[in-house]
Amino acid sequence: MFDKLKGVEDRFQELEQLLSDPKVVQNMDLYQKYAREHAETGPVVAAFREYRKVDQELSESFDLLRDDDPDIKKMAGEEIDRLSAEKDRLADELKILLIPKDPLDDKNVILEIRAGTGGDEAGLFVADLFRMYQRYADFRGWKVEILNLHATGVGGFKEIIFSINGNKAYSRLKFESGTHRVQRVPTTETQGRIHTSAVTVAVLPEAEEIEVSIDPNDLKVDVFRSSGPGGQSVNTTDSAVRITHLPSGLVVICQDEKSQHKNKAKALKVLRSRLLDQMVREQNEQRSQDRRTQVGSGDRSERIRTYNFPQGRVTDHRIGLTLYRLESILQGDVDEVLNGLITYYQSQALQNAERAAG
Repeated sequence: MFDKLKGVEDRFQELEQLLSDPKVVQNMDLYQKYAREHAETGPVVAAFREYRKVDQELSESFDLLRDDDPDIKKMAGEEIDRLSAEKDRLADELKILLIPKDPLDDKNVILEIRAGTGGDEAGLFVADLFRMYQRYADFRGWKVEILNLHATGVGGFKEIIFSINGNKAYSRLKFESGTHRVQRVPTTETQGRIHTSAVTVAVLPEAEEIEVSIDPNDLKVDVFRSSGPGGQSVNTTDSAVRITHLPSGLVVICQDEKSQHKNKAKALKVLRSRLLDQMVREQNEQRSQDRRTQVGSGDRSERIRTYNFPQGRVTDHRIGLTLYRLESILQGDVDEVLNGLITYYQSQALQNAERAAG
């Protein structure tokens, strides 16, 4: 591991020199490439340098144990305990930093939330989850844009598709894919019985045009009038767009905008992201379970979380985390859950890497 870390440090120093080279500064594409690599390797190098510093101080403290003064020996023993714990912490941090990075982590995301079992109650919970992610995005300074929605007549959504643009959005949200279950008493329930409903969440990395090339000949484009709850027309022009990707069979509908061109652009954006997601999943299926754990793209058929309103409880079943603050979580305070998931999948990837190395 330390040979690899020394190599990372050498490259970091080389990048510092390159970023001050006038020829590189004049080449904006090359400069940005080196700047990104410099920023990515910076935390690894900082932790490695701190590790070496602590290791040196630990060695000096062991030397002090040979001193004749008992007070100095006692002080040295206390320092050894503190520095040993810090050295172990930094070693664990370095192992995690060296885990191969998911190449999609820096991407923006497209979230698709759909009502499952539960009728109107499921549709209402789709709206609840959308607001949760929207508020979380606000907390982090990310931008949310609705791409398409199908509203119900009771204030919920059959489906909502939206993008979130922000720093490392995919790295924070990628583990949200799966089935989210809600348990609560519907407002229409006169007997006070708890109903269980479910919605599905899909988190897609947003694809750039250069990443996913779509042949226009592979597309079937239909236009029609937008509709609202119950199917009534809400527009007098054929502005809604349905795009069918013939090779894959994927179908995307966008009708949120009054402009046909804007709806088509949004539909193509969603289609590219679904195709990229499909490509990544196929690649992961061809790799080992170790690699799939590292990427952690999630199984959308898996029941991942339960929101229990009578108990004010949220439970993530993958990591066994239960929190009794449902209201604050639905208000967007979800970092504790997301951090727990990230730590869990990092530890899984680390165990797999250690087994492979051993």
